[in-house]
Amino acid sequence: MRYLMTTKPSDTAPDEALYAEMGRFIEELTASGVLLATGGLEPGGVLVSSAGDEITVTDGPFAEAKEAVVGFALIEVRSREEAIELARRFRRIVGDGVSVVQEVFGP
Repeated sequence: MRYLMTTKPSDTAPDEALYAEMGRFIEELTASGVLLATGGLEPGGVLVSSAGDEITVTDGPFAEAKEAVVGFALIEVRSREEAIELARRFRRIVGDGVSVVQEVFGP
């Protein structure tokens, strides 16, 4: 089962210890084959919407900065519970904030 874990910004400024601990966590997940992709996201983006035959393209940002998704990890695990446990480990490393875990459907 694949899950997308997204993270919203926090007020906590990262330090060298956080970077080191996160590096170890990412190495562990990569070595085990669980982590498929990870990265940060630009705060703006482009909104592409459709209504009937009309396609509209609008430059971002669209949400308040505190609501925007700033990072993601795509993981492959055996269960929803395993995905949640990895999200718990991530939150313990980075501290206060919000992450969302969603199952990814499809091939």
